[in-house]
Amino acid sequence: MDEPQSPPQRSHGRKTMRPTLVPRDLMEDAPELASVWKAQVITLLPEAFPGVLGLSLTGRALKDGLWQLETVPLRQFGEGKHRNVDDTPAGGGAGMVLRPDIMADAIDHARVRIAPMAPLIYLSPRGRPLTQKLAQQLAAGPGVTLICGRFEGLDQRVIDHYNIIEVSLGDFVLTGGEIAAQAMIDAIVRLLPGVLGNEASTEEESFSDGLLEHSQYTRPAIWRGMEIPPVLMSGHHGEIAKWRRAQSEDLTRDRRPDLWEAHQARRKTD
Repeated sequence: MDEPQSPPQRSHGRKTMRPTLVPRDLMEDAPELASVWKAQVITLLPEAFPGVLGLSLTGRALKDGLWQLETVPLRQFGEGKHRNVDDTPAGGGAGMVLRPDIMADAIDHARVRIAPMAPLIYLSPRGRPLTQKLAQQLAAGPGVTLICGRFEGLDQRVIDHYNIIEVSLGDFVLTGGEIAAQAMIDAIVRLLPGVLGNEASTEEESFSDGLLEHSQYTRPAIWRGMEIPPVLMSGHHGEIAKWRRAQSEDLTRDRRPDLWEAHQARRKTD
């Protein structure tokens, strides 16, 4: 007996979908969509994508065309039999450095496939920190082109020539930028309309107003002798809001003195 085909999905006027029993690849088979936030990733490891971005809410949003992901394999722009993309550091030293001519070819190839206003970002441990504010700014734009570093990094002349923004996940070093790129894309995509389903869910989380998020609780009401704070069970929304605000302030003061100092400074100027 033939297996029934699922009905075609609605296109919303942007693309044509045909029913198929063969799973569609989230990236390779995706058509270009107008006015959709797009992430490009220049990487030596294109097989690392979409990775976790293809799962859960971000994966569903990718499948539904709420955002797009494209990898640009750096190796295809390499030279010689082995498609070399790096060379020894000028002035000596350990490791290898990504060549400017190779990277420039990859960047030029990528940039014609994305909106001109989309920023070009290099994931680097010496960059500015990735913050919620930066994620919000990038989510409001047309997309982003990310460069994943490897080895000892990228020739500075490329960074200067293209006015590349350097962004870091924190004060530590990874073997490459792919994990950082996925983390950055996740932080941005979850802010896009329709991805989380409930837009209000991003309004009270950590960093949304410069403070850490308050503690969360759910059933059962008593677990291993510990109760949910009574105020949360009171149904008094005003008191619950006050409790949550106090929690956020206490946690921020104790765990992130830098954020608390900045928060206090803003209150003085408001």
